[in-house]
Amino acid sequence: MKKDKTYRFETLAVHAGHGVDPATGAVVDPIHLSTTFEREADGTYPRGYLYSRNGNPNRNGLETALAALEGGEACATFGSGLAAVTAIFQGLQPGDHVLAPLDIYHGTANVLKHLFAKWQVSASFVDMTQLDVVAAALQPNTRIVWIETPSNPLLQCVDIAALADMAHQAGARAIADNTFASPVLQRPLELGCDMVMHATTKYLGGRSDVLGGAVVSKLNDDAFAQVRTAQLFGGGVPSPFDCWLVMRSLPTLPYRIQAHCANAMKVAQFLDNHPKVSKVHYPGLENNAFHALAKKQMSGFGGMLSFEAKAGKDAAMAVAQHVEIFTRATSLGGVESLIEHRASIEGPDSKTPQGLLRVSVGLEHADDLIDDLAQALDRLP
Repeated sequence: MKKDKTYRFETLAVHAGHGVDPATGAVVDPIHLSTTFEREADGTYPRGYLYSRNGNPNRNGLETALAALEGGEACATFGSGLAAVTAIFQGLQPGDHVLAPLDIYHGTANVLKHLFAKWQVSASFVDMTQLDVVAAALQPNTRIVWIETPSNPLLQCVDIAALADMAHQAGARAIADNTFASPVLQRPLELGCDMVMHATTKYLGGRSDVLGGAVVSKLNDDAFAQVRTAQLFGGGVPSPFDCWLVMRSLPTLPYRIQAHCANAMKVAQFLDNHPKVSKVHYPGLENNAFHALAKKQMSGFGGMLSFEAKAGKDAAMAVAQHVEIFTRATSLGGVESLIEHRASIEGPDSKTPQGLLRVSVGLEHADDLIDDLAQALDRLP
């Protein structure tokens, strides 16, 4: 690809970060498992590689690709999504404050509560669907406004552009977890965010066979340099093979996301009309409170949804017990459909409704998925 030419998303997904191997002409990138690289006699590294913690051809290719897909200047990848989250917060100083959503991924909340609290970094968790609540919660020492939309597991949506503007006016950075939507459906950097975070484990990897995380920065600035420093000195980098696996999956990302969205919409519509379901959380439904906002800032509504069994926890557990196609497992974004009782995953302090099941809708035929949920729901008294 020419560097001075603009390409559409599907083309970037296939070509960004890839290249024909100069040594063999191989069209598919080789896996560079070497941990160390040869120096010249004068001590220099003209090929650009020293040690795989510092840089690796597979990791550099993945970082180039993800920066291109999110529209950022720079990217750093990590061994997990939470390693990426941790690297962002490691740029904070004692006394700094993070403003985060009340309905936040519990892993991110745990990083703030159990790791950074003891380093005198404070965090407030508020309802970010209410902008006046956010405005009241901003503090003089707020350095990061953490955005998660759609949220996990209630699929709540927040106004990215408005929150980014509020963050900047308060002297803070706006950082979005874009894992649920992926860059196919949502572009936080274009909406004003400074950074985007991903668990590449999910839709970007797409096969439930790789663990990873990424931070994409709008600018290759001092704030990103702190993330890069955490990557280098913290050492939480992904393996070359893990990077290769994500790169393998990126070319199909836009087409997989389209199919996830189509299936999720059909499943959500079925559940929304089922007498044993009290509530469906999916912004694609026109009766959903976040439908208009999601339609404004997303190009599709995603493959994730959750629903609440009318009879509560025991009924939800029974549905999960009796499904035949859905797999009872955590995580999301793979080709297979997953279902889980979310509150029991989150632990005793979970605020998630006890009757809620979170669903990652996969790429099976939608009618088979609906039939499976129907037979499980029909077993309820």
